[in-house]
Amino acid sequence: MTSSGTAGRDAGLQPERTRLAWRRTTLSCSVTAVLALRQALRASDPPVEAVGVALIALIWVAFLWVAHRRMRQLAAGRPSGLAPRAALAVVAGTVALAVLAVTLIT
Repeated sequence: MTSSGTAGRDAGLQPERTRLAWRRTTLSCSVTAVLALRQALRASDPPVEAVGVALIALIWVAFLWVAHRRMRQLAAGRPSGLAPRAALAVVAGTVALAVLAVTLIT
C-alpha cells in the first residue's frame, strides 16, 4: 500500500457512476418534457399550444443530444471534463423548461 492511499481505488468506477447519473437525469428530463407537453396540449390557445410543443420538443432533443454525447465520452478510457458549452446548454435547457412550465401553468 502506498502512502497516498490510492492504490486500491478503481478509476473506472467514477465514470460509470457519472454515466448512470446522466441516465437518471435524462429519464427525469423526459418525464418533465412529457408532462409539459401534456400541459401545452391542454392550452386553450392553439398558437400557444403549437409554440409550446415545438419549444419543449426542441429543448428535450437538445438535452438528449448533450447527455448522449457525454455518456459516450464517459465510455472512453479517461474522459475529459464537461465542456463549458455543453454545461451551458444543459443549464439553459433546464431553465427554459422551468420557464415554459411556469408559463403554461399560469
